[in-house]
This record gives sequence, structure tokens and C-alpha cells, in this order.
Amino acid sequence: MSIKCIGYSDRLSVRPGETISFQVSNETNHNVCAHLTRSISADPNPAGMGIVETNCDALFPPQEFKIEKQEFSPGSYAKTTSALQHNITDHISLSVTVMPTHLTGANQTILSIGMLWLGIDAKGQVNLRYGKDSIASQHPLHIGKWHKITAEIKISGQMHLAIDSANTPEPQFISGQFDWPADTISLDDVFTIAAQLPSPDKAAQHPQHHFNGRIEHPSITIDNDIIAEWNLADNMTSLKVPSVSADDDQTLILVNAPTRGVCGSLWDASEFSWKHCPEHYAAIHFHDDDIYDFNWQSSFSFSIPKDMASGIYVMQIRADGHEDAMPFFVCAPKAKPTAKLCVLVSTFTYAIYGNHARPDFHNGWLKRIADWGAYPHNPAKHREYGLSTYNNHPDGYGICHASHKRPLFNLRPGYITFGDAECSGLRHFQADSHLISWLHEHNIEYDIITDDELDREGVAAIAGYAAVATGSHPEYHTQHMLNALMDYRDQGGNLLYLGGNGFYWKIVRHHDDPDLLEIRRAEDGLRAWASKPGEYYHSFDGSYGGLWRRNGRPPQQLVGIGFAAQGVFDGHPYKRTCFDAEFDWLFDGIESDDIGDFGFSGNGAAGFELDRIDPSLEDSHNITLLAQSFANEFMLVPEEHLTHLTNLSGGSESDAKRADMIYFKTASGGQVFSTGSITFCGSLPWNDFDNDVSRLLFNVVKRFTE
Repeated sequence: MSIKCIGYSDRLSVRPGETISFQVSNETNHNVCAHLTRSISADPNPAGMGIVETNCDALFPPQEFKIEKQEFSPGSYAKTTSALQHNITDHISLSVTVMPTHLTGANQTILSIGMLWLGIDAKGQVNLRYGKDSIASQHPLHIGKWHKITAEIKISGQMHLAIDSANTPEPQFISGQFDWPADTISLDDVFTIAAQLPSPDKAAQHPQHHFNGRIEHPSITIDNDIIAEWNLADNMTSLKVPSVSADDDQTLILVNAPTRGVCGSLWDASEFSWKHCPEHYAAIHFHDDDIYDFNWQSSFSFSIPKDMASGIYVMQIRADGHEDAMPFFVCAPKAKPTAKLCVLVSTFTYAIYGNHARPDFHNGWLKRIADWGAYPHNPAKHREYGLSTYNNHPDGYGICHASHKRPLFNLRPGYITFGDAECSGLRHFQADSHLISWLHEHNIEYDIITDDELDREGVAAIAGYAAVATGSHPEYHTQHMLNALMDYRDQGGNLLYLGGNGFYWKIVRHHDDPDLLEIRRAEDGLRAWASKPGEYYHSFDGSYGGLWRRNGRPPQQLVGIGFAAQGVFDGHPYKRTCFDAEFDWLFDGIESDDIGDFGFSGNGAAGFELDRIDPSLEDSHNITLLAQSFANEFMLVPEEHLTHLTNLSGGSESDAKRADMIYFKTASGGQVFSTGSITFCGSLPWNDFDNDVSRLLFNVVKRFTE
């Protein structure tokens, strides 16, 4: 069932004086009412604050808009920028090398132009069609194997197919007849790869018959002259592929970002970087569920007032009882901080997890959602809206691209990630609101900066702040972001790492569309899927992917600790380990040595994903260990294992599975406070914010912003 009223914004962050637009689809017969709120708490748990938002009618007076349904079309494909125009007097032939990866029970297009269609049917047999006439191969193509296909149509009425497979001793040759009443065929159509465009008289339809698999070196020959061919390794970092002849009309536009930088038919494991041996990577992997930009028309926009306070805002929409909420983040004016504290919002991590359909979802979650008045929609029930990089395509390959230019269910106030958890069950945006609500409770002024500004502007985006705090899970970062944070810290800035499993995976942005992100899950790490051998390098820029640790930049270099252990969504208290009088300021007002045996995330301040000190990865910091929490029932992350008996800590596995809360100073006087736990912020609102975790963080923020 489709969602009657839903939308997204063209950007996630904006500064005063800039404009944000909202793309909305409305399937009701009523106007859409829009109003603005400021988000304080996005946790729907009635045992806590619940969802708290303040009215912003003075900034954006409530309005009504006449909005109709907007369509979206999953499935990646390629098409020429213009129609190919040629007269065929003898024959036309298509040549291509393909590797199908998934049968859908329907036709799948390999190449298409006008009335000429080459593809596979529901059984995987190759079909060549011209109009109503067709021929088919005797045997299906082998899934996961390469095949060279040549198809020919002759004006005299013959159709020919030749299929040469590396795993088949003899090629297949198939011929057939058709009736053509003219002496020539006039070609005046857009050429497509991996999908068939609808007929011009059916403009409302979407491209159809999408291919699942890899396609390499397509070419078109007319009357013995090659009139178009493409080396799909060319211009690898772009969303366009030029023709071999450099004819602009034949340039391919890649729709819905199919995967590039993948092994082609020639790959023999002799080289693992496409930059060094592009001929081994001359294929593109297409999927029928690729979708990264819905390309909806703007429904309405909002120009940010010059005096609008930095913070988290939500554009609320409603039509005939159906509603949605679109969060966005207002930053301070560029180079003009309005507070001493900056909260770094992990929008790239939000997008990478966007629409994660969890395998443990079940309908039993719906009762809690209804009882709490939580966000009602879940990607596990609406997979058609596109899944996350924590899911797989239907052919089993991992989804490696992400974007916020589509509705993201888990970027909504009140969304519950863990429906069976004995707590709020929140992650990411909703879990980070525990920190935001804490700041409001203590009247601590703050500005927002997101990953986007940090990546584009570098250290200048945060240079004017006394302190920068992360949220609960700052996991995904570009190289520019790590450089900026390191520069900030080493120039005397104070950094608060208030989460766990942070600064873990490397991602890159696409230079044609910076909102498009890429992740390659190379070699090891705690991961939802593994990149195939030979596909560890990003197609967007050619850099090596995977963990930042495997790229020579472990999180310990920046914040003193790094990911060590993961368990169920459960938490424990920290045990104070530092009693040096020099740090009494940090524990001021805290009487017990056990800190945080409570919380709305995992019921404890140290839980789910834990970070620890590792001198072998960074030994230059003079680290003070403030508190620790051990979790022997958790698992050690894969990159820490050596054998079933040994691990990289050099000690016992149980000793390595811990959260280390630490403090250190840099040579320039910068200070770093790291909690080593993804559930730390979930303890802040406990008991109406009157608890030892709240007091501890207040002490740190006060010292760091003095």
C-alpha cells in the first residue's frame, strides 16, 4: 500500500538567507497543510519526555498547498543524450557482453532502441525482438557467468543470435524470419541499456524490464559500420559515459546511479584497482531496485530568516488525516558562530542508514508504535522506497550508494529502530535528540553544523567554536571531514566524542552529485555485506574503501579510542577508575563510582557498541582513563580477531570487550573527552535529567566552553 502523504527536502542543512525546498507527494483529494516546528526530543517513549516540538508559526506561517501525487521509478539504466538517427539499408547488429545476476520472473532488457529489443525472459533465455517478431536462445544464460551476445536484424527478413559463453563448449546460434515491407529501416530513437523506455504515446509510463547484472562493451553496427560503441570504463567517476567516437549525442546518461568500478569479463585478479587496469573494470552493474533521487518537483520552499536560531526543525505536512514530518538542520551564519558549543550532526551516517529494512522486524512492533504514537512507517514494509547500504539488492550484492533525496523513514521524529527493545529502541537522529533535549534542559546554547558543511568547508566550518560535540554514532566520514576535525583539535579546539563506533567507515561523495554517497565494505569490519574481491576501490574517486583503520587512520588517532565490541541493544554502567585530584572537576556532584546503570538506550550508559584505548594504533596521546565498562557477553569486532585464541589487544578477549571513557590534551591545548559508548547519550534524560551521567557531561561541557 502506498503512503498517501509523504515527502523529503532537497537538502538536509541550510544557513540563514538560504532556501530549502520540499518535495511532496499527495494521493488524497485534499490540500496539504504545512507548518513548522523546532525539534527538542524525537523519542516517542512515554516513559520519558516523549516527542517534544515547539511551534514556529512566526518563522513559517502555516500554509496550504495544492499538491498531487508524484511518481518515482526504481531501477538503474543508461540512455543516450539524444536519439540515434540512421537509415538501415542492409542490417543492424548489436554486440554486448553480459553477466546476469538475478532472474525476476519477467523480461529483462539488455539493449533497446526503437522496435529492436535484446534481453532475457523469465527463464533467462536470450530474446531478440523486432516489433512482434522474435527469436530466443535454446538455453538460458548462466547466472553469475559472462556471455558474449551478438544480435542481428537484416532487411531481407532474417534475425540471428550468437551467444558465446565461457562455461559452454559450443556457442549458440539461433536464426529466424520476419516480414518487413520496406527496403530500409529508419532509426530515430534513444538507445538504452538495462531498461526499455515506454513508447512515446505512453509518456506517463516508467522505464520497464530492468536488467539485474553486469553489462560490458555495448556497440551498434549498421551496414558494416560501427555507428556507436561505449567503453564502460571511460569517465569512471562520472554519471555519464562518453562514446568511443566522442559524439556528444551518443553520450550515455546513467540513471539511478548503477554501480561502477566492478569487475568485468577480463578481470583475472592480477589488479585490484580500476585506476591501474581499467580494461578489467569495463562493466557496469545495474539493478531493478536502484533509486537514489526521486526527482520530484518542488512543492513549496522556505527561505531561512536571517535571525532564525540554529537548531533542528521539522516541516510537518498533513492531508486528510495522513501526515509526514521532514527534519532539517539550520546552521549558524557562515563564520559567525552564535554559541560556544557546536553539535556536529551526522547527516552522512543518517543517509547511509536511510531506510534500513532490519531483518528482525516483525508485525509485533506495530503495537508499540501505535501505543506510543511513534512514526508509523517502516522500510521493511515499504521496500519500494529504496533500501539502505545495510541491505542487499535482490541479486545478493550489497547496496553501496546512498542519498537523502527520497523519503527516509528512519529520519523522522518518533521512528523506532528496535521494536522489541526494553527501552526506547532508538538510533541515529532520534537517539541524538537525547543530547539535544539535554542541552535545552540545561539552557546550554549551541549551534548545529552537519557533515555536509564540515566536508565542504573544512575546519573553517567549526573553527570559531570553543567545543565541538558529536552525537551518539558518528560512524561514516570522508577524508575532508577527518582532516577538518583533526585540524580543529590540533589548533586548540575541544572535542567531545559522545558515542561509540565512530569514525569507522570511509565514504566518498560524487563530484557530479555531492548528495550521492558511496561505501565499499572492504576486507573486514563489522558489516552488513562484504564487497567482492577486486571491488574495494570507490568508483567515485578511485580511493581505497573500507574501514578508516585499514586506510591508516584509526579513530584512536583522533579521539583516543576505537570500536572494539558489539552486543545486543543492552547497556551497563561505567566504573570510575580515575581518582586523581586533577580530575575532581569532572566528577563534581557524583557520589557513586558506578555511573549510568540506567538509560533510554539499552538501559545503561555503556552499551551496544563500545570503543577502547589501543596504544598500538595511537600512543602519542597522554590519555587519562576516567571510567570503564566491561561487557563479556558482547562479541569482539572482526578486525580485532587474530585466531580463536588470540586478538590484537594482546590480552584476553574479555578484557578487550569494554568501553573506555577518556580525557587527553593536545600539544596546542585542545582537549578531548570520549565516552566510548553508543548508548551514553540515552542516559542523559533519565529521571528528568537529574542523574550522574547528566552531571558528568555538564561538568565537561562547562570546562570545555569556559
